[in-house]
Amino acid sequence: MYGLIGKMLAVPGQRKALITILLEGAAEMPGCLSYVVACDLTEADALWITEVWESEEHHRASLALPAVQAAIARGRPLIASFGEHVVTKPVGGHGLTPPAIDAS
Repeated sequence: MYGLIGKMLAVPGQRKALITILLEGAAEMPGCLSYVVACDLTEADALWITEVWESEEHHRASLALPAVQAAIARGRPLIASFGEHVVTKPVGGHGLTPPAIDAS
């Protein structure tokens, strides 16, 4: 599995609109096992996006999907900046089929 956790800052007052765009079509991405958008409780315009994919290749391929390209185009003007970004290796969790655990 392949995971991403990233922070995004919306243009002031546009967090709700950005959330709507990010969540549209999230279920239509082949290989996406989990896509969670969460509000930061300490920063009014900050969001955290947590993704779990079958593979890095599935994530990369999703970026070429027409619906994802359209969401990026609509969302870009609402994004003030990007914050922290980490790549992870999910090893299981609620809703995920656990692979042979390889915590290396």
